[in-house]
Amino acid sequence: MRQRIIYIIIGITLCLGAHSKRFGDVRQHPNDSITVCKLLAEAKQLPSSTNLPLFFAQKFIGRPYVASTLEGDADERLVINTRELDCTTLVENVVALTLCAQNKQYTYHAYKRALVNLRYRGGVIDGYPSRLHYFTEWITDNTKSGMVSEVQMSKAPFTAVQTVKVNYMSTHPQSYQALREHPEFVSAISKMEKQVSGAKYRFIPKKSVGNKSLLRKVINDGDIIAITCKKAGLDIAHLGFAVWKKDGLHLLNASQLHKKVVLEPMTLYKYLQKHSSHTGIRIIRII
Repeated sequence: MRQRIIYIIIGITLCLGAHSKRFGDVRQHPNDSITVCKLLAEAKQLPSSTNLPLFFAQKFIGRPYVASTLEGDADERLVINTRELDCTTLVENVVALTLCAQNKQYTYHAYKRALVNLRYRGGVIDGYPSRLHYFTEWITDNTKSGMVSEVQMSKAPFTAVQTVKVNYMSTHPQSYQALREHPEFVSAISKMEKQVSGAKYRFIPKKSVGNKSLLRKVINDGDIIAITCKKAGLDIAHLGFAVWKKDGLHLLNASQLHKKVVLEPMTLYKYLQKHSSHTGIRIIRII
């Protein structure tokens, strides 16, 4: 145990020592870099059989749910916040850490690079419209980059088809601080929405999510679960990670209801039935 602690301390020191100005002005708290480096140092000591997405996701359980932590800057910049999470930033942080550990890149620089690549179109920060605001585009862009892949099958349980039609941001600019302050961004957002819309994706309808034996064949622990919805102008309502328990599939997520990151006590099937606007789930795998 003592030797393991020493290795972790050394790992944190090396991780923090790898600085870079490539990412420009980063909004972060000193504790964020310490948290990231501590987690990467711990991951370095794990056996190769470890489920890395679940390892990292479980480390965030109990962190407070806070929405809109990426907003508020006059100019778009990389925001790192491991202290306060919403469903999207939880997923991005866990995926970034997982990619670092899989690639044996245990530095804060590598984590920042992964986060930029995940969050921005083509991995380039170029103003507010360059952020991947809709999760469908997030999936598409990060699939092109070779970081994730969506599970798509033409057989059960993927028996439903979602035709994406997004326009919520451009039709509700007053709901977004950046669009209220920069109405000139709305046209770029609208253009992006038109490019994303029209694509079709197979998903698992919520009536089938209770079929444990079938779902176990296609959903792994640590897969990203994207909950589809029928709210006009949106594609995805919520995100989290798949966790299998004896009673079925559960969702590890940053929960607005619980006001923190939790492993939902009820099964995902029961969770979905409580939300009339939820239609099913899409499955994304870190590769």
